[in-house]
Amino acid sequence: MRKTIITVIGKDTVGIIAKVCTYLADNNINILDISQTIVQGYFNMMMITDTSNVSKSVGDIADELATIGEKIGVQIKVQNEEIFDAMHRI
Repeated sequence: MRKTIITVIGKDTVGIIAKVCTYLADNNINILDISQTIVQGYFNMMMITDTSNVSKSVGDIADELATIGEKIGVQIKVQNEEIFDAMHRI
């Protein structure tokens, strides 16, 4: 299994989850775990996904999700699980 961490942050608006999840479904990316909160109008979502069945590179997925994020007014970041873990090790 190839796990990827996706984070979405920005002002809360209608359709953020729908747009991101539609992209994931269209690209055969499975959501393994998801956490979403809204604090004083700010939206924050973190997903752990399985990208094992995807023909695109993580870089391509990151670029495409970043473009979607720009269109809907949020910041979307994508990282391989190994890189995410290494960055957060103390």
